[in-house]
Amino acid sequence: MVQAYILIQTEVGRASTVAETISRLTGVIQADDVTGPYDVIVRAEAETVDSLGRLVVAEVQRVPGITRTLTCPVVHL
Repeated sequence: MVQAYILIQTEVGRASTVAETISRLTGVIQADDVTGPYDVIVRAEAETVDSLGRLVVAEVQRVPGITRTLTCPVVHL
């Protein structure tokens, strides 16, 4: 299982709607509105790195109101 944090910037005033929409996607563990340089932080999981990439590109990035994403895979050192 691969997990990652997805840091999301949104259009002004869209963070709550984006977080709510993303929280319903399969593979999303948690989606929270935050303050700072990013507007929403998502924790997601998938079976493989490829399927995680598909989740981000095919589903998360298509949510209306998102302007930029940064995916940070979790590593266990």
